[in-house]
Amino acid sequence: MGKSGPYHGGNIKAAERLFGVPPQGWLDLSTGINPNPYPITGVADSAWAGLPDDGAFENLSSAARQYYGLSDRAALVAASGTQAILQALPQVVAHKKVAVVSPTYSEHAHSWSSAGREVVEVSSLAEGVVAADVVVTVEPNNPTGRITGKQALQEATETLAARGGLLIVDGAFADVTPEADVADLAGMPGLLVLRSFGKFFGLAGLRLGFAAGEPRLIEGLDARLGPWAVSGPAIDVGCRALTDQDWASSTKKNLQNASDRLVGILQNFGLTLVGRTDLFLLMSTPNAPQLFEHLGRQGILVRPFESNPNWLRFGLPGKEDDWLRLERTLGGAKL
Repeated sequence: MGKSGPYHGGNIKAAERLFGVPPQGWLDLSTGINPNPYPITGVADSAWAGLPDDGAFENLSSAARQYYGLSDRAALVAASGTQAILQALPQVVAHKKVAVVSPTYSEHAHSWSSAGREVVEVSSLAEGVVAADVVVTVEPNNPTGRITGKQALQEATETLAARGGLLIVDGAFADVTPEADVADLAGMPGLLVLRSFGKFFGLAGLRLGFAAGEPRLIEGLDARLGPWAVSGPAIDVGCRALTDQDWASSTKKNLQNASDRLVGILQNFGLTLVGRTDLFLLMSTPNAPQLFEHLGRQGILVRPFESNPNWLRFGLPGKEDDWLRLERTLGGAKL
């Protein structure tokens, strides 16, 4: 979390204020980021030393278009993470009322409300289409893993487009959930698709994300984001990672196996699965506050939710020692 704004996972400094500094170091399971990231080797000196030129951005765009399966009708813009796009959108989209399908990633509502827009949180896409002309949905949803379905999303897009509205689909975790992926629909009137690079590739600190949609909207975003919206090193690494099909294929299998393993461990300790992707699990237990405290005191950070005190979200451990540490710590919980 930054100095202000919604709470997020991954804030080790805040955890240390709460629990102290663990002598064995932190095992951070509070995010949905791949714990075994894409290997970064040999970033070109020119990527560090010079401003990225048009050719570099064209290479990144080509790699992203192929990886996400975009059609020719879709325009694409890259940014230093999808968070930058979220904050630029209210400056480009004129509608005053926004519906956010909730509970979900809190920055969506925060970005629009901070820009002075009226934001309503709704429980379903259908409710959102009735409530507002800009509707935001995360597919698969964070933290619940909910998937609306492609047909419903396409129908909602058509309904909104007919009255000049917009459906924003945040596919931050769609890499590991292909049934939730609607990137191939990008370019339809009334649809904007967001994709995060850092979650699946395990390189959130690189800061790279994309928006795909109608050319006019993407041109507006591009102008608002300004020149050199992505760093040279991010372009260099992004191009390589997005075109490494072997790594992506094997990683998806590994993440699925790891997710299944984590489900088994947590259920063995009495937690109930609420929802999932292959990058995080949302679990429920009436003892969630006590378990959060116990894990934190042992240097394991998970994600609590003020809106639902029975929920905890768990990311994936990476190394085998991390898996064993989690199991030992859960076994020592007196709940």
